[in-house]
Amino acid sequence: MLSTGMLEKLREQRGQAERKRNLRTAEKIASPKKNARGGFEDHPAYKSLQIQKAIAEFAGVKNPFYRSHDVAAGAETVIDGRKLINFASYDYLGTNTHPEVLEAVKGAIERYGVSSSASRLVAGERPLHVELEKSIAENYGVEAAVCFVSGYLTNLSAISCLMTPQDLIIHDEFIHNSALTGAQLSGAKRLLFKHNDMRDLERILSGAAQDYRNVLVIVEGVYSMDGDIANLPAILRLRSEYPFWLMVDEAHALGVMGAQGRGTFEHFGIDPTEIDIWMGTLSKTSSSCGGYIAGNRALVEILKGHAGGFVYSVGLAPPLAAAALGSLAVLQREPQRVRQIFRNGQLFLDAAKNRGLDTGTSAGFSVVPVIVGDSLRAVELSNRLFDAGINALPIIHPAVPDRLARIRFFLTTEHTEEQICHAVGMTATLLEELVAQNISAASLDLDELQRIVANR
Repeated sequence: MLSTGMLEKLREQRGQAERKRNLRTAEKIASPKKNARGGFEDHPAYKSLQIQKAIAEFAGVKNPFYRSHDVAAGAETVIDGRKLINFASYDYLGTNTHPEVLEAVKGAIERYGVSSSASRLVAGERPLHVELEKSIAENYGVEAAVCFVSGYLTNLSAISCLMTPQDLIIHDEFIHNSALTGAQLSGAKRLLFKHNDMRDLERILSGAAQDYRNVLVIVEGVYSMDGDIANLPAILRLRSEYPFWLMVDEAHALGVMGAQGRGTFEHFGIDPTEIDIWMGTLSKTSSSCGGYIAGNRALVEILKGHAGGFVYSVGLAPPLAAAALGSLAVLQREPQRVRQIFRNGQLFLDAAKNRGLDTGTSAGFSVVPVIVGDSLRAVELSNRLFDAGINALPIIHPAVPDRLARIRFFLTTEHTEEQICHAVGMTATLLEELVAQNISAASLDLDELQRIVANR
């Protein structure tokens, strides 16, 4: 039994504890910032953007992004009432304004409206979806295909659906962000190999592949940043010794590679069924929006039944499905378009090399970069090209390392020899001027810049 003195001592201790709690509560009320929810202005991503803006303003460089086009953008475009030669659109085969494609879209709108209005699983299925997937599967010579409403969502959904924490994903270091995000969401172990380095890929396969349930290797047919090509024959040779699934992202290869534009398998003369997963987008050659996976029937059934980006997303809009179908029909009927974009790509690449421009490892198909080596210089070069009547956008850090900042040129069948030669010549001349003027991040007054950033 507790004595009176002991009870008084306990009461005093409890009282002190309660007074401390009350004091802490009062301090929180008096200092709401410590307990208040931060605004988006405090978000690290927002602060990073503000720093980038401060650097651009300090250097006197305009923002080249988010310029609005007044017309359908092809080899030419109109921005703010000015006509420009355009190297910033994916319309590789010029089908975006093809009469047959436009008529197909109009017909789809008249019959089905502008939306599927539901997930395909419940009420959004339309005949155009089935026709489009059949056309894609036939292009790759495989059993089936499935279309998603977004190219980005296609990679994210398919990879995260198929792979698990018991699996291993090995990818080229330069694969698209959508594939990286899908790999991260899957929970699988992720390893990268040096760009197009088959020895490095084999090193990883020999050292780690046997420790996992499934192994997936991911590459791009034509790499979107560099314009070079995955070495599919060499990768397939590795499969004779190391079992793995192979996924090839054909976003920039369909309509461009191979005599008929069917893709990298046609370019290399490979049996397309040797590739486990064909992935591509509908926004490049097929002048629409969305993405697809093609392969065997089991693969497609898994994705249609379990990929969140398909099951829980509205079906592809009928006009977009019609546009993709129409564009693929044009590709099949007019292979001369494939030959024309190849000629244009080679012309650009050769002309750029003759002017001493650094085109990296580009093979001169749909994408040719001009590597500038400094993000600030790349942005200013893009702006000066714009002022000279040429629309070509910069790719800067963090999309690429700062030392590899570039202007990325997309070629189309519609570009003329005169437009290509003029663009290359102007790019070389303006870049020489920028180098002579020492326009680069390294030339900035860092102390003054730090003061401006600190005051943001």
